[in-house]
Amino acid sequence: MADPRSDNVGARKWTPARYRALLRAQGPKSVRFRTRLAILIGAVAVGLAASAFAQAADLAGEIFGHFAARWHWAPLVVTPLLFAALVWITRRFVPLARGSGIPQVMAAQADPDHATQGLVSMRTVIGKAGLTLAAVLGGASVGREGPTVQIAAAIMGLTHRILGVPLRGAVLIAGGAAGVAAAFNTPLAGLLFAIEELASAYEQKVTLLVIAAIAIAGMIAQSVQGDYVYFGLIGAHMPIVTALVAAPLAGIVGGLAGGGFARLMLMMATGTNRVTMWSKQRPILFAALCGAIVAGLGVGTGLTWGTGYGAARAMIVGVDAPLWFGPAKFLATLATAVAGLPGGIFAPSLAVGAGVGNLLRSVFPDSPASAIVILGMVGYFAGVVRAPLTAVIILSETTASRGLMLPMFATAFIADGVSQLVCREKLYHGLSRTFAIRPAEQARDVQKDQHAG
Repeated sequence: MADPRSDNVGARKWTPARYRALLRAQGPKSVRFRTRLAILIGAVAVGLAASAFAQAADLAGEIFGHFAARWHWAPLVVTPLLFAALVWITRRFVPLARGSGIPQVMAAQADPDHATQGLVSMRTVIGKAGLTLAAVLGGASVGREGPTVQIAAAIMGLTHRILGVPLRGAVLIAGGAAGVAAAFNTPLAGLLFAIEELASAYEQKVTLLVIAAIAIAGMIAQSVQGDYVYFGLIGAHMPIVTALVAAPLAGIVGGLAGGGFARLMLMMATGTNRVTMWSKQRPILFAALCGAIVAGLGVGTGLTWGTGYGAARAMIVGVDAPLWFGPAKFLATLATAVAGLPGGIFAPSLAVGAGVGNLLRSVFPDSPASAIVILGMVGYFAGVVRAPLTAVIILSETTASRGLMLPMFATAFIADGVSQLVCREKLYHGLSRTFAIRPAEQARDVQKDQHAG
């Protein structure tokens, strides 16, 4: 005989009151539904924005290439002046747009709502995009990936504000990770970058949010740009006997060089030495001097302009390159990064890493050139950003060299350890402190809002 109480329970589940309660909890007007909608719309927008920004950056690079080829000596004047102008504009109108963009997203997690008014506001990222493209037009050694992370986080923040749902730091992580995935067409690298770098304390409940944003943004970017591999289908591999020697050497050399770059960057950003203090007192003049260094290297070599993508890809496929390319690109990227104008270091760092691998080719003349160059890229990139898993996956996905995974992991972890001996603090973490919102500044903002009200 059936229990009458079970029928009553079943009846209560479908009463109009319970149905209305279910609609309030999960219906179109509920916070849960609007949050999911904000993430969906934001991820689609990130994919479209990343694709448009990538195409614009590539076009800007081509325009500068034609300009430098036609008027060989002109960049000696144009590039320093442009550096000075971009730094003046950045400091005057969008000071939070300077540099990579990744440190801003890391700093924004502490107070996401406040960050949408500054660190990841639409005003900041619009200025960031425009000024980064202008830097590419001037031959600066900058990449678009870091700015894409800041742009993506701002888009996620905007969709949440429009739909009136609470904004968490996890949303900014998801946006930034989706930006990396869409910029390189590397979904796994985006996920690992979120875990290793963007999130200082990664929450398990954030995982699905990040994966969903990465998948959607990646699919949108792929539908616009096509299904491509960033550096092409290289498929590099290496005999295990050679790898036992090449991987540790690439890790040591890459870790020393990458750690040195990170240390010099942090010294110029947060140090108290004479050079740093002078650069902060005369930022426009310092930017012009940095532009002169970049222009001198570019005119003298013809290879260090822009992201260095072309040179890096040529070395990966086995084209002989001058041994001085790596050191020259290192200096051009450092001069650009410390100048104070907007722009990332991801792509230029991969180019420097290719130069490091090119130097190691002479040590292993009988080994596959592509494999040695890729190990150099992994070692240097891991040394700079201190994110070994991201370094391995990003090179695996951008070259389709999954057969080189074990040597790449060995190289990356060795480089991470060596880099830590040279520079104890992680680069992006150290730079994020320069964007941290101080309590006094928050109090002033609150007083301004109250006064305005």
